[in-house]
Amino acid sequence: MHGLLRLSDIIDRFNEKIAKVAQWTVLIAVLICSLNAILRKVFSSSTFFQTYSNTMFESLFFFFGCMFLLGAAYTLKKDEHVRIDVLASRYSERAQVWGDIVGILLFMFPTCILILWYSIGAVEQSILSDEHSGNSPLVLWPFKLLIPLGFLMLLIQGFSELIKRIGYLKGLVAYHEFRKGGHNPDDEVKAYIEATKD
Repeated sequence: MHGLLRLSDIIDRFNEKIAKVAQWTVLIAVLICSLNAILRKVFSSSTFFQTYSNTMFESLFFFFGCMFLLGAAYTLKKDEHVRIDVLASRYSERAQVWGDIVGILLFMFPTCILILWYSIGAVEQSILSDEHSGNSPLVLWPFKLLIPLGFLMLLIQGFSELIKRIGYLKGLVAYHEFRKGGHNPDDEVKAYIEATKD
């Protein structure tokens, strides 16, 4: 079990690094959006704007896809996905962990595997057909590649979360290491301010 917990830690650190890279896509998307707006107002009749306006606009979808798909695994690790705790909060920690295990095994893993399986075929078809966007010269396979990559990372992070929950049941992992439990936004803001002081 200790070897699996070390593997879980490696997966967690890997997804944290990917999320730190993916967070830069927010800045890139804002810069592209701002540049597109400025060019539309100032140079709407220029050849550059008419040639690259659609490309800039469509590249925003790529960067938003990066944020969402490459950040999903990290969000799972931080226990930040939307969760309805109305029923779960009434049960003991142990019962909640069993609920997580059942949810991971019966819902998360099959869904990730299904999406992964079908998205690989879509990426392969896009590469073979040299698929481009109809409105711009953008090649589409890199956009589509984000789907299997994102769900593969989510699947691997799900495995890490499963290991942690089994570790909890064996008394090797503390509950607060994988579940935030009761929290409120004010506490999160205070924790963020404290963490970014240095």
